[in-house]
Amino acid sequence: QVQFVESGGGSVQPGGSLRLSCAGSGIIFRRYAMGWYRQAPGKQRDLVARININGLTTYADSVKDRFTISRGNANDAMYLQMNSLKPEDTAVYYCNAYPSIWQYWGQGTQVTVSS
Repeated sequence: QVQFVESGGGSVQPGGSLRLSCAGSGIIFRRYAMGWYRQAPGKQRDLVARININGLTTYADSVKDRFTISRGNANDAMYLQMNSLKPEDTAVYYCNAYPSIWQYWGQGTQVTVSS
């Protein structure tokens, strides 16, 4: 099976920044809209950012103006630039197609924002 692989998470203080990376199938990156998802303990996994095949991006209200989703110019990677991080951003972050492909969920990367 093929899974997306997320990296770049870590522990930062409020107001800090992180840049997450996603590696996976180039075919999927080119054919489907892609999204970044996050899941905090005890909460549902939610879509926080999406980029369609034409480059149009959308964001959840909770991250709008702070997060930026982008696709690599070779369409073999995807990124999430996270600025002005807040404690409520603490979660495991995942990348996947949108709509998601269940077989390709990876392990995610932990983002912890605390003082």
